[in-house]
Amino acid sequence: MPDSLSQQPSDASSASARGSDTSANATGLKVGMKPRHLVMMSLGSAIGAGLFVGSGAGVQAAGPAVLVSYVVAGLIVIFVMRALGELVAADPNPGAFSHYAGKAMGPAAAFAVGALWWVQLCLVVAAEATAAAQIAASYVPAVPQWVIALAIMLVFTAINLTTSGSFGEFEFWFSLLKVAFVVLFLVLGIAYLLGWTPAEPPAQIFSDGFMPTGISGIAAGLLVVAFAFGGIEIVAVAAAETANPERSVSQAIKTIVWRILFLYIGSVAIIVLVLPWTDDRLGESPFVAVLQTAGLPFVASLLAAVIVIALLSSMNANIYGASRMAFSMSQRSMLPRGLGRTTRRGVPVPAVLATSAFGFVAVALNYFWAAEVLGVLLNIVGSTLIVTWVATLVSQIVLRRRAEAAGDPLPLRMWGYPWLSYVTLAGIAVIIGLGLTVASVRFQIIGTLVFVVALYLVGLIVTKRRPAARA
Repeated sequence: MPDSLSQQPSDASSASARGSDTSANATGLKVGMKPRHLVMMSLGSAIGAGLFVGSGAGVQAAGPAVLVSYVVAGLIVIFVMRALGELVAADPNPGAFSHYAGKAMGPAAAFAVGALWWVQLCLVVAAEATAAAQIAASYVPAVPQWVIALAIMLVFTAINLTTSGSFGEFEFWFSLLKVAFVVLFLVLGIAYLLGWTPAEPPAQIFSDGFMPTGISGIAAGLLVVAFAFGGIEIVAVAAAETANPERSVSQAIKTIVWRILFLYIGSVAIIVLVLPWTDDRLGESPFVAVLQTAGLPFVASLLAAVIVIALLSSMNANIYGASRMAFSMSQRSMLPRGLGRTTRRGVPVPAVLATSAFGFVAVALNYFWAAEVLGVLLNIVGSTLIVTWVATLVSQIVLRRRAEAAGDPLPLRMWGYPWLSYVTLAGIAVIIGLGLTVASVRFQIIGTLVFVVALYLVGLIVTKRRPAARA
C-alpha cells in the first residue's frame, strides 16, 4: 500500500466513481448513501446529548465563561475537521483516522486509535440512550428509565441492521429536524431577551460575574465541551459508503464552520444569558429550562419530544460509525475476523451487534444508578476525543508531507499547512495542560493516556502475531 496521502482509490471510492448507489466494494460494504445524506449528517451528527444535556454541565462548571471554552474548542474542531477532510477526500476509508494513523505511524497506532474511537463511540451510544430515556421518563413517570433505555437500544439496533442507504435517508430527515429545532430555540431565546414572550426578561445578567469559577472552571468545562463536538468525525467514516466521496466530503466539511459558530455557540449564549449558572435545571435539560423561563411551557413540553428524537438520531449515527470502525479493524486483521462479515445487502451485522452491546450494558447501569450514569459517561468521553484530534493532526502532517514529496494531487487541502496544523496541536496541548490543573479533569486525562498506551502495546502484540494486519 503506498504511503503517500493520495493513492489509488480505495474500493469504496472506486465503486462511488462508477456512480451506482448500490455497488458493493471488495470489503462487502455497499455505496448506498447519497451526497445530501453526508452533508446533512455533518450538520446533525453531533447535535445530541453533548449539546442538549452536556452544555448545561459545562455552564455549571465554568459559568458564563463556558463560552470561552466553546470558542476555543470550536476553533480547534474546525481546524481538525479541515485536516481530516484533506485525508478523507484523498483516500475515503471506513477505518478513517485509524486507517490514516496506520499509514502515518504504523499498524500499532492504527489499532490504538481505532480501538479507542470505537470504545469512545460505544460509550456515546450509551450516553445518548441514557439521556433520551432520562428525558422521556420525566414525562412518563410510570415507566422505569431502564425500560425506556432498553426499548431505545432494541429499536435503533434494528435500524442499523438495514442498508446504509436506508440509514442515510433516516439520518437526513432527522438531522434536518434537529437543525430546525436549534434554529427555533435561538429565535425564541432572542425573543425572550427582547421582551417578546409572556415572561419578563431577566433583570440582571451575569449576576456573579462572567468567570465565577475562574480559569479552573474554563479548564473543567473544556472536556465537557469537547464531548459536545463529538460525532462530527463520523463524516469521515461514512464517506466510504457515499457516492462521489471527494465532492461530498468537501461540502460536508465546509458546512461545519458556520454550524459550530452559529448553532453551538449561539445556543450556549442564549442559555447563559437566560439562566443563572447555579440553576439546578442546567443539569437536566437546559434547552427546556430556557423555554420554561421564557413563559413558553407548552413549547418547552413539545420541544422536549424533539430533543429526545434528536438524541436518538445522534445515537443512531454513532452506532453506525462505531460499527464501521469495528468492521474496518476486523478487515485489517486487528479485531476478530467475524466482525468483518457482511450480509448480501452490505450490512456488517456482527459489528453492529458488538457496538450495541455497550448500550445494553448501560441499560443495566440505568437500572441500578439511573441518576449518575449520564454524568459519568459525559466525563469519560471528553478526554478520548482529544486523542482522536491529535492522531488526526499528526497523520495529516505526515501524510501531507509524503503526498507533496510524491507530487500527488489533493482534492481538499488544509489551510495554512503546516503552521496551522502545528498551532492546533499546540492549542490541544494547552487544553491538556489546563485540564491537568483541575483534580477531576486530571484523573480523566491521565486515565485516558494510560489507556491509549495500553492499547498501543496491545496493538504491537496483535499486529506482530497477525502478519496480515495492516494500516
